[in-house]
Amino acid sequence: MNRKCYYRWVEALTTVENLVNKHTRVVHAFDREGDITEVFDQVRQLQHTGVLVRAADNRSLNSDSERLWSKLEAQPITLSQEIELPQTGKRSARKAKLAVRFCSVNLRTPYRFDNRDPLLVYAVYATEVDCPLCETPVEWMLLTTEVVADMQMASTILCWYSYRWRVEEDHNIFKSGCQVERYRLAAEGMKTLIGFLSVIAVELLQLTYLHRTQPFAPAIKILNPQQIRIISAKSPKLPKILTVSWAVEAIARLGGYLEHRHKTPIGIQLLWRGWLKLHDLCEGWQLAKET
Repeated sequence: MNRKCYYRWVEALTTVENLVNKHTRVVHAFDREGDITEVFDQVRQLQHTGVLVRAADNRSLNSDSERLWSKLEAQPITLSQEIELPQTGKRSARKAKLAVRFCSVNLRTPYRFDNRDPLLVYAVYATEVDCPLCETPVEWMLLTTEVVADMQMASTILCWYSYRWRVEEDHNIFKSGCQVERYRLAAEGMKTLIGFLSVIAVELLQLTYLHRTQPFAPAIKILNPQQIRIISAKSPKLPKILTVSWAVEAIARLGGYLEHRHKTPIGIQLLWRGWLKLHDLCEGWQLAKET
């Protein structure tokens, strides 16, 4: 994490801490770029905030120079868990079986900190079992301020970290689909626009996720009855069962998707344009109904 990103995160961290109530806890998830002592030091000063970081360094734990990896490797395997790995440029999608160890650790604080007390965190170490020969085995060393006292919480930490892929996909939709970086508005106007686009990005994320995982589910899972009536009227031929897959393709057609290129993946910008057009059609239908 570079200095600029760190200070932006600290600013957001303070804002969120002031907004949440005493019954709410916010956990920030980082990949390896967040493995810096400043992150843990900031969080330990707050009451309602936690952090989950994938370790990048084999940290020193005590004055005897015990190291993070060796301590976790010495722990017994407490559970096995399967997770779905999405496809990336370096691996194919697959289901990975993980052997999981966990324990509490005290991270040594560098000399640059005034508060030299060790940082008490919990480490969850997951390694892939029976990895395919052509793939690189998964190995996650996760550090968290959340208390991991049993197998159920260790499993929860793994699930939280796997959600990072969905967050990254949401960011991609926000930047590439909604093209938020194109806009140049004054501060207050930009805040309003970001709030509006954030909702649309989440809606598009739901569309793409269900299209990938539940294509034959009923279309009502992603569209309301009014939206279904409108895209049904715009569709040249209706299937017997209106599914999620049909709904996504119909929305993409509103955005300019060409029917004869059905083998071409539906891009997020097509969905973005189609989704906006669907909202415009719904608004026009509502206005016509009221006049």
